[in-house]
This record gives sequence, structure tokens and C-alpha cells, in this order.
Amino acid sequence: MSSIIDPRTGEALTSPESGQDGQASGDQPPVRPEDVIIDLNAGNIQQVLEASIKVPVLMDCWTPDSEPCKQLMAVLERLAVEYGGAFLLAKLDTQANPEIASQLGVQSVPDVKLISQGGLVDGFQGALPEKQIREWLNRYFPAPEDAPPSPEEQAEAALNEGDTAGARDIYQNLVSQYPDHYPYQIGLARALVSEGRRDEARSLLDNLPPEERDAPSARGVRASIEFGEQALSSDEIAALGDRTDSEAQYQRALRQVADGQYEAGLEALLTLMKQDRAYNDDAARKTLLQVFDALGADHPLTVTYRRKLFALLY
Repeated sequence: MSSIIDPRTGEALTSPESGQDGQASGDQPPVRPEDVIIDLNAGNIQQVLEASIKVPVLMDCWTPDSEPCKQLMAVLERLAVEYGGAFLLAKLDTQANPEIASQLGVQSVPDVKLISQGGLVDGFQGALPEKQIREWLNRYFPAPEDAPPSPEEQAEAALNEGDTAGARDIYQNLVSQYPDHYPYQIGLARALVSEGRRDEARSLLDNLPPEERDAPSARGVRASIEFGEQALSSDEIAALGDRTDSEAQYQRALRQVADGQYEAGLEALLTLMKQDRAYNDDAARKTLLQVFDALGADHPLTVTYRRKLFALLY
């Protein structure tokens, strides 16, 4: 990696031996915030553009009175350090520097521009969620080797581990930060369903814009709500005893799905299809499709059991 030149002083900020993971090789210290983050103004913008010849510059155009700007800046500052000097973060207060903002064509904030070799390479507007920012950065820079999990990944891990309250807390925080990023509201609804708070989850989904209410992920959460409402209680399942008729098989499978035992439930539904395809107007097949919706098209169980269903049908 080339040395990063500080536009304020012309001195090297980091050595060429520094790594991409925020840790320097040998005895070199790790990259510090002050090494890779600067405030941009009329006095140093030319130096910043010259610095972009050696290292890309991520220009964050913001205003102090904008909450989305503050949220985005906190993420970008952390990522600038995490990426270990792969880019220099230059923060432009557009209120304090209106002429520069006008020259750059900034019409609304936050506005992020990637500059390399003195020219504009790419950019985005708005306070994107961290996951999307990482995906955008990774188009141009190697991802840090020891990158911490994103909030979305932490929430998914919490759900998978059964920590539904932890997942709910993460999603509630994300929803408060990004109220217009509807996948977070759908994620929160999933966490609420896992806690048994189906009415709250349904209300959350009902208040989404029409196009979001019909998204596959939202349909999946609705399917989960329906499973919980349709399934017999555990006591009622126990009361079925040793019954092996189609109704008993179906009710046990539905209870398994409602409890999150998806693989067992899918296998039981597939078995019922083989034994009694006509049961309750093809209920087993229809429920299989609902479970696929609930899990999502890319879930390993969806892929596996959709293949098994296709083989059974054709």
C-alpha cells in the first residue's frame, strides 16, 4: 500500500508496510482515526485532490444539524479506521463551505463521493445502513480480514441462537436509526414473532408501504404468524396420543414449524404428501410453500426441500 499523505501537512500518515486490516506490520502502530480522517475546507481541498493520486479519498458531505448525517459519519469514521488506511475520509461541512459544496454539485446531504486520481469514481446519497455501505466499499477495497459482524449479522445470529430479545433490541435500534429502511422493520417483525408477539408483528407489517407489504420477506413473516395461529397448542398435540391419521400428522408438522423446528416439520409435510396427497385440499403441499416463503428462497432448507418437492411432483 502506498503511503497516505496528510493534506494538512504533506507528511506521510501511514507507512507502505501497513496492512489492510487496521494493524500495522512489524513494529508499526495500528492506524488511528487522526491518521485517516480530516476535516475538509477551502484551505486544504486542493491538497486532498492531490492526495487522491496516492490513495482514494472518501468525501463525506454533511451538515451539523442533520441527524442522518451524524449517523452516517459515525459509521464512516469507524470504517475508515477498520479498513486500515485503504482510503482517506475527508469530511466537508457544506454549511461552512457552501462554495465547495456547489462546485462539487452537492444538492442534498448526506452525500458521499469516492475520489481517486483526482476524479470522481462513484458515490451515494443518504444515510445507508452499515451493511450496504460495506458492500459498496468492498467493490473498491479488500474487506478487512477481521471485520466485526454488522448489526444485521448480529441480529441474525441472535435469532439463530434463540436470543429473540437480543435480536429485537438490535432491530429496534436499527429501525430508530433508519426508519425508511423497511427490511429492518421486517426483521423486527420476525423477532417479535419469535417472541410470540404476533399481534405487534402483524401491526408492524400492516403499516409498511404496499410494495413492502408484498415483498417475499414480509410474506414470510406473515406465514410464520399464520403458523403460530393455526397450530394446535402443545397440550392439544399431546392429546393426539398415538394417532397416525393424516390430520394428526399434519397438526404435528404444523406445530413443529410454528416452534421453529423447520426441518422436522418440512420432512413431516413431505411424508404426508406421499401418503395422502388429497388431504384437506392438498394442505401439505400448500403449507410447504408457505414454509419456503417464511424461510426465504436462499435458505438451505428451502433449496433442499423445494428440490424434494419437485422430485415428488414430477
